[in-house]
Amino acid sequence: QLSEDVERVSENPTEEREGEMEVHEDSSSVILPDGELGTTTPSLRFSKTCLKNVFSVILLFIYLLLMAVAVFLVYQTISDFREKLKHPVMSVTYKEVSLYDAPGIAFYPGKARLLSCKHHYYDHIPPLINPGQPGDIECTTQRINYTDPFTNQTMKYALVVQGPRDVKKRELVFLQFHLNETDQDFSAIDYLLFSSFQEFVSSTEKAKFMKDCESSYSSWKFSGGFRTWVKMSLVKTKEEDGSETVEFKQETSVVNYIDQRTKPRSDQLFFVVFEWKDPFIQTVQDIITANPWNMIALLCGIFLALFKAADFAKLSVKWMIKIRRRHLKRTRQVTNHIS
Repeated sequence: QLSEDVERVSENPTEEREGEMEVHEDSSSVILPDGELGTTTPSLRFSKTCLKNVFSVILLFIYLLLMAVAVFLVYQTISDFREKLKHPVMSVTYKEVSLYDAPGIAFYPGKARLLSCKHHYYDHIPPLINPGQPGDIECTTQRINYTDPFTNQTMKYALVVQGPRDVKKRELVFLQFHLNETDQDFSAIDYLLFSSFQEFVSSTEKAKFMKDCESSYSSWKFSGGFRTWVKMSLVKTKEEDGSETVEFKQETSVVNYIDQRTKPRSDQLFFVVFEWKDPFIQTVQDIITANPWNMIALLCGIFLALFKAADFAKLSVKWMIKIRRRHLKRTRQVTNHIS
């Protein structure tokens, strides 16, 4: 409305001057009391112009403040995006399966000997008939010799056994070892878990396969004279380059074995059970929570607000300049008329 008034005044300057001349002529012909001459109209005009100028300055400062806030938001958004790129969030998902890929269990028995190995279901393990005596070996086993991956000099002997698969039937593998020589105070057998027994069987270089497994996976122990129950869970980790690594987590419980053989023996018996803990495969991967599209949309909105505020500030400055020119022009006209 103010811009329309400015255009209307600029288009009809003659009419405005004529109207001002008529007003001055009329005012000169009328005799006003002392103190009222030339005081009412200029003061009102001055107060309105002053209020308009103050209001325009206040608006200008408000929009400058909004522009400063928008600039700060742009900086903060970019900083948060860079920080989220550096610190991804770990995401854990669970996938339920009915059958696992049978894991490989590598034993390092040393001088101990495998007496029996059986697959049982529903957590039912029948009592041993002849403990300490050779029994049935119903598990799929393979023996392999390879050099130690850490020394490259020591030869290692490993007995690889196929682990349980059917998690719905709670399949487990029960093994019994016998060690005749007990010259040490403590006796234990090392074992190693790796993800797939089938990969080991189909591998052309089994020695290299076992060296890689020993370098990548952790090893554990179970002691003689106890029944050790191992419950396994599988964890898959997805790396940033797209590769996938597999590791095992296990819960171990140990139960004392009561040797009921008639004659006291100096040998050691080892019993160990392997079972899956649950039917869920845990997958761990890093997720970047920063969404580039959300950041781009936010930046577009902020920049649009910046441009809009800058355009409004420019129009406000122009409008203030026009108001100032009109005020100076009227002041000059009144001064010329008085002179």
